[in-house]
Amino acid sequence: MKGSAVRPLAGVGLVVAILLIFALAVGLFRGTFTETVPVSVVSERAGLVMDPDAKVKMRGVQVGKVDRIENRADGTAVLHLAMDPEQLKLIPSNVLIDITSSTVFGSKFVQLKPPPDPSPQKLHEGQVIQSQHVTVEINTVFQQLVAVLDKIDPAKLNETLGAIATAFNGRGEKFGQTLVDFNALLAKIEPSLPNLSHDIEASVPTFTAYGDAAPDLISTIQNTTTLSNSLVDQQHNLDEFLVSAIGLADLGNEVVDANRQGLTDVAHLLVPTTGLLAEYHDSLRCGLGGLVPFAKSPPQYSSIITSSGLTMGVERYRYPGDLPKVAAKSGGANYCEALGLPELPPNFVPPFVAGDVGSNPARYGNQGILLNSDALKQWLFGPLDGPPRNTAQIGQPG
Repeated sequence: MKGSAVRPLAGVGLVVAILLIFALAVGLFRGTFTETVPVSVVSERAGLVMDPDAKVKMRGVQVGKVDRIENRADGTAVLHLAMDPEQLKLIPSNVLIDITSSTVFGSKFVQLKPPPDPSPQKLHEGQVIQSQHVTVEINTVFQQLVAVLDKIDPAKLNETLGAIATAFNGRGEKFGQTLVDFNALLAKIEPSLPNLSHDIEASVPTFTAYGDAAPDLISTIQNTTTLSNSLVDQQHNLDEFLVSAIGLADLGNEVVDANRQGLTDVAHLLVPTTGLLAEYHDSLRCGLGGLVPFAKSPPQYSSIITSSGLTMGVERYRYPGDLPKVAAKSGGANYCEALGLPELPPNFVPPFVAGDVGSNPARYGNQGILLNSDALKQWLFGPLDGPPRNTAQIGQPG
């Protein structure tokens, strides 16, 4: 009885052992007993051939797998990756991610690419990364092609193809000659290709300058449009202004024509005055500029200090040497600016300027005071016109 029970138990144990070995093999194959770190990838779409357990590779080495795929309502997809914790320390946190495939019809996998400037921080658990690119599947291309073909009417397509066939029918020789001529044209253009390439390279700075100035050009065009719209909106006022300007011009022509001779005479009479003002304009500017600080300064208490006394009278005036004349010169604007005008320094005393006015009281031969009545009068009152009235000076020129 005991012997008959051992054999069934041994068979059951063998079956259980085989099942455990099979389950262990499947678990090891699927990585059930391997520790992983979750990382999420957000993509515009996962692709038609992206399945769970797809590989995650970097530099051709598998560093994880796709655990599951979550499709969002906005059409995007989230790939939940199960990453190898031993490989995370080798992957920067700003790694680039593409969803690609080895062939056009092959299944997709997640490709990790090193960034140009790797971050010192490494990829960590729970990090969310944005996918950069998703390879287009061949069935997507066919789908887009079918969508285009659906828009084409077969009858019209047949008519178009028939018209093209009719157009080329019997024109093979001309079409071939056209290709020959086009080939000859290309042969002539080929030696100029380096020059064309150089012109294209040289035009880059020009196009760059136009590109930089594009906002200003567009702003100018917009302002021109605004100005044009304003002219259109105000065209009635502009017409009235032009009509008024024409009337004013006609009236001005009548006034100028009627007073042409008078205006001409006034212009001729103003020539000496304007010429004199032009000659002394620097002096006038300097003098008027000196009055500005004086006019803007606060009121000051002024006084006049005189120092008077008796001096000897000079020799009387004689003809024609003592005739007055206007020949004094001030030195012009340079002399004015040399004195510091129009802004004068404090305690400034203007220098004495001796001008040529005809008479020279210090000339050679001035006898000064004479012991006679005429000399006394000159001493008291200064020079007197006319000849002397005393006998002591009879015979002297005068």
